[in-house]
Amino acid sequence: MRTSIVILTGAALLTAGLALAQERLPSPVTEADYLALDPAEAELGQLLFYDRILSGNRNIACSTCHHPRFATSDGLSLGLGEGAEGLGPDRHVTADNIPEQRIPRNSTALFNLGARDFTTLFHDGRIEADPARPGGLRTPMEGDMVQGFSGVLSAQTMFPVLSPDEMAGHYSENDVAKAVRSGRITGPDGAWDLISKRVAAIPAYADRFAAVYPHIAEGAPIRFTDISNAIAAFVAFEWRSDTSPFDAALRGEAPLTGPAAEGAALFYGEAGCSACHSGPFQTDHDFHAMGAPQLGPGKAERFERHSRDDGRLRVTGREDDRYAFRTPSLRNVTRTGPWGHAGGHDDLAAFLADHAAGGGLDRYRRAAVLPDLPGTKPDWAVLDDPDQVRAIAGAAAPGPGLDKGQVAVLMAFLDALTDPAALSGRLGVPQSVPSGLPVDR
Repeated sequence: MRTSIVILTGAALLTAGLALAQERLPSPVTEADYLALDPAEAELGQLLFYDRILSGNRNIACSTCHHPRFATSDGLSLGLGEGAEGLGPDRHVTADNIPEQRIPRNSTALFNLGARDFTTLFHDGRIEADPARPGGLRTPMEGDMVQGFSGVLSAQTMFPVLSPDEMAGHYSENDVAKAVRSGRITGPDGAWDLISKRVAAIPAYADRFAAVYPHIAEGAPIRFTDISNAIAAFVAFEWRSDTSPFDAALRGEAPLTGPAAEGAALFYGEAGCSACHSGPFQTDHDFHAMGAPQLGPGKAERFERHSRDDGRLRVTGREDDRYAFRTPSLRNVTRTGPWGHAGGHDDLAAFLADHAAGGGLDRYRRAAVLPDLPGTKPDWAVLDDPDQVRAIAGAAAPGPGLDKGQVAVLMAFLDALTDPAALSGRLGVPQSVPSGLPVDR
């Protein structure tokens, strides 16, 4: 018979022999953990986030791959971006414009990205805050490309709008895609300038930008960084998540009891989950090789024959970073599936069991959410190659393993990280956007 464990006020875990769990409990999240926000800027960002005007072919928005219906992700293992139609698992290709490949990595959730802790973004951490760099950012793009962004959350928008597979479109399909293809990103008639001019040409946007940003009211043109700063303000405001049952327990408002409390004790105790999933948002913001399944095209150049994803290695060049990926925050994790950097698991309990076994590639059942995409690299090419499987599995440290009862109580604890206010959002999905283009609903 299990001992009943209750999380009480602040960081007090009341049970015998659980000092380690007590030590590892984070402090409650406070207002000081978040950057200040301008509500008017967030309201402008809401419209831009849902507006397809930012994509090369005007057919996909930020919201297409980060929708509240799917807990700010897209419900797919690997998304279908430019060229597909529909939302979530219903997204599909058409005969007119078939995507060249799946988006190589699982669409990440957007919760708490306005918190000060989040200074590194993307699965491989390719954008990081760095005060020593121009614009205060370390990214694959340098010089004038990183000037004017309010921070890493704003700067991350530069990648999707320039990606042929995500938002820009392919080769000669539109003016933005042509600019990207020819390497014209900044400056007159660069990709960002073309996007900005589209937005500025819409009177409702021009008025809103002038109302939010004094430099635009004084006659400066709308720049891409103004657009991205507004989107960042919206994301930070809309999906702040710190009112879950676990937050209430840490603040002493209502204790966790039963399986959720047992799971918390296991998570912060003998299972060792909090060694990586530490801090107020259950992430150490570091990178670890965990032997997660690799499927789809991988983050490889199109000329490369393999489909594996080398993870952090592609950013640092260090061999010990091969197959390492960023520790995800676990806020609302029971809703953000599929799970893993490539979305290899459609069941969180199965992911937990495999994860605790050090990746568990030898027991992995191929359970992914992958709409049909003809004519591309085989989705299971890496896992069909024994040498690749051995290499990925070998990079992961052995895990402690979990029995079914332990998985069940951990699932109960993870559910206690669910925040209904964050899941529904604060501004919600707009009825319409200034461009008049369709809104993902």
